[in-house]
Amino acid sequence: MPQASKRSRSLDKRLDIRDVALKAGVSIATVSRTINGLPSVDKELATRVWAAVKDLSYYPNTQARSLVSGRSKIFGLLVSEITNPFFPELIQGFEEIAVRHGYDIMIASTNYDPVRMETCVRRLLERSVEGVAVMTFGIEAPMVEELASRNIPLVFIDAGPDRPCVSALTIDYHHGIREGVQHLAALGHRRIAFVSGPLRQRSCQLRQDAFLLSLDEVGITPQQSFVIESDHTLIGGMRAAEDLLQLPEVPTAVMCSNDMTAIGVLRSLSNAGVRVPEDMSVIGFDDIQLAEFVSPPLTTVNMSRIDIARAAFEALRGHVEETKSAGGVTAQISTTLIVRRSTSYPRGTPAPLTKPAGKRVLAHGLKNEPVSETRTEKKSPREPRASRRKALVDLSPL
Repeated sequence: MPQASKRSRSLDKRLDIRDVALKAGVSIATVSRTINGLPSVDKELATRVWAAVKDLSYYPNTQARSLVSGRSKIFGLLVSEITNPFFPELIQGFEEIAVRHGYDIMIASTNYDPVRMETCVRRLLERSVEGVAVMTFGIEAPMVEELASRNIPLVFIDAGPDRPCVSALTIDYHHGIREGVQHLAALGHRRIAFVSGPLRQRSCQLRQDAFLLSLDEVGITPQQSFVIESDHTLIGGMRAAEDLLQLPEVPTAVMCSNDMTAIGVLRSLSNAGVRVPEDMSVIGFDDIQLAEFVSPPLTTVNMSRIDIARAAFEALRGHVEETKSAGGVTAQISTTLIVRRSTSYPRGTPAPLTKPAGKRVLAHGLKNEPVSETRTEKKSPREPRASRRKALVDLSPL
């Protein structure tokens, strides 16, 4: 029989631990202890076992290993939806860190559906996950209690139940959104709209609150018609922009609660013949990879998926591997404005600004053109000295 046929036939039979034991000339128990990393195995025997594993191309059964070790080494990752690029980027970061530390991950997407969420939680429990990172920006309270009541380590974004082995990642929404509002105010914008996500989600409410507070800080009174609740989708952003364009007095700038909404706004403005940033400025939130490649490149608030993934994994790992972390931890994720080319001065001459005591905002340039991606404007030797100097703009209630 040809060698290839023999090999093909040998692969028809699924290899198991007995084949490794036979190849290495040791007992099944020795193979089991070696694969599970028990230190009691003789070094010479362990060497023979690993040589047999390599020769046979044997892959240990992780479920069988978990029965021996009592650990699945699986973390669950619960996200809202896969279609929003924010979450695949978060998943990629979380998986890279988990694999590096010898963990597998099980991904479940809720699609904001309570029934599907219940199914996702049940699947995670059936697989005996050692911890769950709840990265959904909103989860039903009964599902939270179902996970927490089983003493499974959990980590949430923004807030979680006050229980042992529950950690929370706190996002500093205000810092990045404040930078965005001050950037627009310094450019001369007064009519600034905001398109939120679904306000039943705590993170969306926190972003809108941060926007309204930031307006107040620069002395701009928000117009109720300029604050629109949407759903964090492209279509939702398009509809919100259409509504804004129907107003008797349209805004000169729009800040959005996430980048997908902002990209939808860009599309509707383009369809309506509204130029960005010449006619209207747009700012997003998240800084997904796509934001840099839309036209024009989107000014947005960066919320690092890598930082979130790392903090979530380390919190879960701390709960599982270090008993001192049983009380739960809190980590803060920073946000910061990334200026690209979707923001500029409003059309016409900006109204004069004066400032309340102690508040100054740095404008990024003086020419009526989009602001560059870099935070520091490059100086041109051919420009007059006055035009090369960054302007400090005073702000006061308008």
